[in-house]
Amino acid sequence: MTLAEVRKNALVVKQEVLSESALDEFSGYDPFDGLNSRLFDVLPSLKKGLVGLAWIQLFKRSPINFRSLAGVPKKRNPKGIGLFILGMLEDYKRTKEAKYLDLSIELGDWLLTQECDKQLWKHSCWGYHFDWKARAFYVPKGKPNVITTVYVSQALLELARILDKQGLSGSDRFKAPALDAANFIVNSLYTESEQRCFFAYIPGETAFVHNASLWAAAWVATVANETDNDHYKQLALKVARQSAQEQRSDGSWVYGARHHHQFVDGFHTGYNLEALDIVRCCLSTEEFDDVIGKGLDYYRTHFFEQDGLAKYYNDNPYPLDPHSVAQSIITFSKLSKSKSDAELIGKIIKWSVEHLYLPRKKQFVYQVNKKGTNKINYMRWTQAWMYYSFSYYLNQDEH
Repeated sequence: MTLAEVRKNALVVKQEVLSESALDEFSGYDPFDGLNSRLFDVLPSLKKGLVGLAWIQLFKRSPINFRSLAGVPKKRNPKGIGLFILGMLEDYKRTKEAKYLDLSIELGDWLLTQECDKQLWKHSCWGYHFDWKARAFYVPKGKPNVITTVYVSQALLELARILDKQGLSGSDRFKAPALDAANFIVNSLYTESEQRCFFAYIPGETAFVHNASLWAAAWVATVANETDNDHYKQLALKVARQSAQEQRSDGSWVYGARHHHQFVDGFHTGYNLEALDIVRCCLSTEEFDDVIGKGLDYYRTHFFEQDGLAKYYNDNPYPLDPHSVAQSIITFSKLSKSKSDAELIGKIIKWSVEHLYLPRKKQFVYQVNKKGTNKINYMRWTQAWMYYSFSYYLNQDEH
């Protein structure tokens, strides 16, 4: 298949995914939304312990969707909405069709209603629409996390920039909270613990995770560049250096510092590289060039098969996950202009459509494991990511 054919196929698929998602008003299920079950309305205390963790893992791992039976409703996820907006803005820039901008504005206004309690957090920030229990921490619904905050802020700032560029009114209502999110990150997430300086995933936790810290640094750097805030520039550099220093000699990063975070996976590696690239560009520094170059070489070498299969782990392809696909398309599109990487992106897209897409349902599967395929439609984890990545690729491919 030629790159022109890949592009044509991607165009059809991304439009089908968008149309199908819009029919549900971008509401859906999430791999981690099990604790939204009405069963926990009776025994809410069980959410925080091993029961809550096991319950989430059951829902996440099962190919059978028990959510309707367990009273888990379909809902919009702020991060998922941010990703859809980012994708639609790429489509708008490529086609100039007003429908993409109009829907982005509508969804952007919805995001403004989803900010976490500003009396408590003082600044703009966002979290998930469900309670979330991980091994490292418990995060109640309504508590902000850095990844959701950053992706929502990216969407709102890009929306504001396009409105300004088009001479349209209303950009300030999107730009102000997007910029204010950096204040939340600096004031509520900056952490010094165990001889490290980093941005935490959620307020009050000291678990060090590279992608969370780097994405926070990337957003602080973005806002520092936008507002010429030297303190934020220096803080973003300081935090980015922490992860740069902990890159392993082969160019990889483990997920985080805790004992159960000693794995190397594809999409978080892509996150790290994309975030470092943003820091590099926003702060006009060459300091991270070697780190990014080495990391991209490792990423390219260890996470992709010849046919375009995107592996989940460096030492194990399974589970085959559209999230790994989406981030790889974005990472290579943003960080590399080489012909070989352009060809690799084409192979990745071709493989994902052939093996992970369900044409009749107009959606991507959640995951493929050795024992079978989980076809549950996850709006934030799967459809939003694939739509955004295809839209980004198509727009870049025209330049």
